[in-house]
Amino acid sequence: MIYISENAKIRVEKLIVQENYNSDYFIRVSVTSGGCSGLSYKMDFDNKPATNDEVFIDKGIKIVVDPKSILYLFGTTLDFSEGLSGKGFYFDNPNASRTCSCGESFSL
Repeated sequence: MIYISENAKIRVEKLIVQENYNSDYFIRVSVTSGGCSGLSYKMDFDNKPATNDEVFIDKGIKIVVDPKSILYLFGTTLDFSEGLSGKGFYFDNPNASRTCSCGESFSL
């Protein structure tokens, strides 16, 4: 399961309205090679699910993950912060053994 915090949910809903996306759109989360810790998070809006995608719905938000990425992301929470130390989405990943200081990459 992939989870979404209340703060991230509110921000996603605002972005959907701002971008004028219809109800077919969802959040696609994936993991790619790269970043200072070896693996990087990627998040986009999408409206075309692939055949083998894993689909999760939390707090009314649809989150889609490809089969390879789910191995790295299972149990992760997507969150959003507007604090002084930075504004944006970030991932609270219980599988990560190390993360970089920017929070955009990790390793297992």
